[in-house]
Amino acid sequence: MALDLNKYRALFLEEAGEHLAAMSQGLLELEKAADSVESIDLIFRMAHSIKSMAASLGYESISEVSHRLEDRMEDIRTAGRLRSGAELTLLFHGLEGLEQMVANVSETGEPPPPRPELIAELSRPVDVAGSCTEGTDPPPPAAVEAPASGPKKKTLK
Repeated sequence: MALDLNKYRALFLEEAGEHLAAMSQGLLELEKAADSVESIDLIFRMAHSIKSMAASLGYESISEVSHRLEDRMEDIRTAGRLRSGAELTLLFHGLEGLEQMVANVSETGEPPPPRPELIAELSRPVDVAGSCTEGTDPPPPAAVEAPASGPKKKTLK
């Protein structure tokens, strides 16, 4: 018996659209409350669901981007909060990339091409100051903790 991919593709597109909308809403909530456990868990679950659905249909590029978002959300879960505005921007980039990839499936019926730049961006660690790095080590703690007014002056005893 032949598998009707059109039927499963339509189901994927419908469910992926719902999951992407829920992720978008969750990100908007995180923008208001960086420690919203409900939003963090929601985004994690939606990324996981899209990853699994995409993998089952052979949409490996969607599965890989979803996996990176899921990993990022697991890191945020562990931290208990979104760590910076840069991290939120990164999550929105991931969401936008997934939306484009799902739209590609809708328009062409074919798996979208890989997005190595997006996967690399989503895989970058977050440094202690909260910005996303490009493979560099985080700044030393003294650099992060220095007051805005300048370096402390040493006094002689």
